[in-house]
Amino acid sequence: MLVGLQESPGLHRSQPHERLERMNNPKITQQITFLHSQDLETTKQFYTEMLGLPLVRDQGTCIIFQVTQQAFLGFCEHIEAIKGGRSVILTLVSDDVDGWYAALQSRGASLSDPPQANSHYQIYHFFIKDPNGYYVEIQRFDDPL
Repeated sequence: MLVGLQESPGLHRSQPHERLERMNNPKITQQITFLHSQDLETTKQFYTEMLGLPLVRDQGTCIIFQVTQQAFLGFCEHIEAIKGGRSVILTLVSDDVDGWYAALQSRGASLSDPPQANSHYQIYHFFIKDPNGYYVEIQRFDDPL
């Protein structure tokens, strides 16, 4: 079950696109999440060199990275900072969590724990912290969305 969403009668978890279509909303073509950054240059270096995400737009005070074909991640200097802790987790879903861990290790990433199974959420994952203090989670769902 998707957290925060209730299933409608006749709809199944495997068909979320039908739920959106029935709402008769205009089509959404892309998704961007924007977060605060105090140091765009260090952020740019981490996301391009450590994670390998392409920088697709540099607006001076905001930078945008491509995560998937139509999903993006942006950082801006003018957005209010979020307090520390795990208030934001940026999750990147991949079938090859172990491959990501090895790749990040080879690039000198500071990784505290190796990938592990989490039976409560039915995922296999690990975390890396970005220069802004955000946790980036690389994970695989045991039962893909």
